[in-house]
Amino acid sequence: MQLFSGDGVHLKPPCLQRLMTPVHLSFMKVLHMYRNLLFIGIGSFIGGVLRYLFQTLIQRYYPAPIPLGTLWVNVSGCFLIGIIYGLSEKGGMLSPEMRLFLATGVCGGYTTFSSFAYENASLLMDAEWFYFGLYTSLSFFLGIFAAYLGAYLVKIF
Repeated sequence: MQLFSGDGVHLKPPCLQRLMTPVHLSFMKVLHMYRNLLFIGIGSFIGGVLRYLFQTLIQRYYPAPIPLGTLWVNVSGCFLIGIIYGLSEKGGMLSPEMRLFLATGVCGGYTTFSSFAYENASLLMDAEWFYFGLYTSLSFFLGIFAAYLGAYLVKIF
């Protein structure tokens, strides 16, 4: 149903005019927020499952005095987030929703810096000074390098 004013300007039907109230706009913002939370939640689920699988497999097949599974997840997660943000900055190759899903959701569920902190505290409590230093240094430097490498590779390709 199209309505016109006397000067030919389209008017919205009364039912649509009521929808454009501040309350409606607030409701739309809330819906948008819930949609974003759903993207993040689904991504976090996927990332958490992947983290568990990688940590379990690596620790099972490559036992070591440092938690190699967590180290692998942290470094690969840093690499992945570098790629995600590199793609986002490379002319909108990822929508804001996809970036939210991948970076905040998947990478947030996948990377394990809370586990990293706890495992370092355990190494310190066990007086494993060398392994504490090795694990912390490798996680930090390899993580930053992997994030840089991911963003750089996107930039050059």
